[in-house]
Amino acid sequence: CHRLRGQCNLPSLCLHLSTCGNLMTHLEYKAKAQRLLVTVVEAQGMASKEHEDIEAWLVRVVLLPSRRRRHKTSMQQGSVLCFRETFRFSRLDPSELGRSTLRFRLYAVNHAAQESLVSQGLLHLDGLSLQGKMEAVVVLEPSSNIKLKPCTSGTNIISSNQFLSHGMGPKLLLGLAYNAITGRLSVELIKGCHFCSPGINRPPDTYGKLTLLDSVGQEISRCKSSMRRGQPHPVYKETFVFQVALFQLSDVTLLVSIYNRRSMKRKELLGWVSLGQNSSGHEEQLHWQGMKESQGQQVCRWYVLQES
Repeated sequence: CHRLRGQCNLPSLCLHLSTCGNLMTHLEYKAKAQRLLVTVVEAQGMASKEHEDIEAWLVRVVLLPSRRRRHKTSMQQGSVLCFRETFRFSRLDPSELGRSTLRFRLYAVNHAAQESLVSQGLLHLDGLSLQGKMEAVVVLEPSSNIKLKPCTSGTNIISSNQFLSHGMGPKLLLGLAYNAITGRLSVELIKGCHFCSPGINRPPDTYGKLTLLDSVGQEISRCKSSMRRGQPHPVYKETFVFQVALFQLSDVTLLVSIYNRRSMKRKELLGWVSLGQNSSGHEEQLHWQGMKESQGQQVCRWYVLQES
């Protein structure tokens, strides 16, 4: 274990080197008040030459597995990102603290104020001292390396809450194909992994909503899948077709959202991903470009769903 720069006498968690950078944090748990204070200090070791088109950065913090408690920093610029913002997680008793994990996600923000997930790091709180303050270095892992265990069926399925406690968020497999002659954009909602509704033990009832938007964000067309009830790893295998002329293909955005139907009148957004003109990340841009170059063949890719 190493301390942060040797500038602080607080106890610290282990420091590991990361090619994607490290996030410096301070933690303090007040047992009597059942309150956890988390300070996002700064991000270090960023490879700035790889992010020349980025305008700013921000960090989102969520407490797993509940995901009900979440915060985000203000946007910062530069190669050394100094946030120094403190967030409060209240009504957190010691027994719950030991079962919780903080997930930090670093987002890049471009000139159009679009956020893209760059990296994430996890901090398990089972070793957190109940007295005083401590500093922790969170190792950031590139978003392209955020992997989930394979979806399984039968008795080997691990509950969504267990996956979330290890940072496993919802993930979606999408297939895209485009026929330049007919102008048919085919989108297959294939399957999902680790779908979970915060605060509810039973698996969610989910469906997908697909919306095609024009260059100014106006809705062109939309459709939705059928419901998958009580499945943490739902299989949809439904294909939706949109009519898009070849000259319009670079000017449209496909928004795919996954919802949990909690009651007849209540639904909640589990996550989303967008592709096309206003893609939600670099992987999405590559997928859209790959579809255009595949001459009608389907191109599939997994996505960690955006939560905001």
